[in-house]
Amino acid sequence: MNCPTDNFSDAKTRFWDRFIQFLSDQGIKDTVRRWYVIRIEDYMAANIGKKLTQHNPDDINTYLQKLGRDGRLKDWQYRQSVDAIRKLFEFIDAKMRHQIDWDFWLDSSQSLPEDHRTIARAAPYSQPAKRVLKDDSGYLNELRRKYPDARKALISEIRRRSYSISTEQAYESWLFRFIAFHNGIEPKEMAGSHVVKFLEFLVLEHNVSASTQSLALNAIVFFYTHVIKKPLGELDEYTRAKRPRRLPVVLSKSEVSALLGAMQGTQWLMTALQYGTGMRLMECVRLRVQDMDFSHGQIFVRAGKGNKDRVVPLPEKLISHLKNHLDRAKILHQEDLKNGFGEVFLPDALSRKYPNAARDWRWQFVFPSGKLSTDPRSGVVRRHHLHESSLQKAIKQASNRSNITKRVSSHTLRHSFATHLLEDGYDIRTVQELLGHADVSTTMIYTHVLNRGGRGVKSPIDNL
Repeated sequence: MNCPTDNFSDAKTRFWDRFIQFLSDQGIKDTVRRWYVIRIEDYMAANIGKKLTQHNPDDINTYLQKLGRDGRLKDWQYRQSVDAIRKLFEFIDAKMRHQIDWDFWLDSSQSLPEDHRTIARAAPYSQPAKRVLKDDSGYLNELRRKYPDARKALISEIRRRSYSISTEQAYESWLFRFIAFHNGIEPKEMAGSHVVKFLEFLVLEHNVSASTQSLALNAIVFFYTHVIKKPLGELDEYTRAKRPRRLPVVLSKSEVSALLGAMQGTQWLMTALQYGTGMRLMECVRLRVQDMDFSHGQIFVRAGKGNKDRVVPLPEKLISHLKNHLDRAKILHQEDLKNGFGEVFLPDALSRKYPNAARDWRWQFVFPSGKLSTDPRSGVVRRHHLHESSLQKAIKQASNRSNITKRVSSHTLRHSFATHLLEDGYDIRTVQELLGHADVSTTMIYTHVLNRGGRGVKSPIDNL
């Protein structure tokens, strides 16, 4: 006769057998299925004594928050844990699983790399910048070691002028690709003819775009003009990449509604905010709590393209969603503080000027990652914003689910914002200011309707 313990053990074995078969049907590899079971056992141990059917969203969110504070956990391990728990509640068909923002937790598994645009400026000069193109030979790093003074002088001049970190990384990379093309010749020994040969090579051998060729030229001219004070003068005629004139991809209002209808949770909110404000992708993910001005219905965009600040409208339709989102983010931040964390990255050495600001709620990111990250340089554990690539991927997937035939990207929402404002009668100068364009000619590409003027701005998302 079997005792109750034997019956329990048999039932447990059958449960895991059925679950492992479920994972197999889901396409999870055999070697990974074993780890999924381990991740779930860890989750169940944290909620011991509670039946799975009695679990609620708070149990799952609390566990994932706590797991995200484990600085030893690698990104892939965190993602695996999130997916394993999601699969578990899919397996038992728990209805409450639909109340959990699984995409947010999965997106949180991607930490910001040390050369990411948000945090890279804190890197010392000796650390190689992210390269624009793939370097298989390692020759560029060899040249960086050969000419450290040139590299340091270039970066110093760029930072003195407060250029963006993207510009710094691109200029540094193109300078050393130029030197590599000429077999490592001392830069001071080269002249305009060397530049022309390199630019010709980019177009004729690599078929680069006009913008890529211009970027390479700007980087080299900047180095010779402002760093080593040896202007190149007039360059000989060279083959120029053709610059095609393309109209931006713009979604109709019904297509925007369909796109947003195919999204949910934090990804939906970020996408709606991009369309409702016209912000660039990085401007959206880098928003800080203090940038949200609910009393005046506006958002401050800090250090946008060209290191310029501007103000954009805060869509009325999103206010309640944003407030609820910030309430949850504040609870997350308060729990971080209780556990000895709560620090966020501050730009421009503000952490030295205001030592306590990094833990201040006002400086926290509006869209924080669910997982803490350890800075590989300083060892400081911080909560960064969500990685922008997760939002880009979510928008692409949503456009496919919506059967939108246009090529949709995050920037498409910005194009749509501008075009729909013009369709609603706002004048070109207002749209130029909201987009942060330096020249109105850049904004003119959106002039699909007559300029009819306008004073106050109401976000187009409020008319959907």
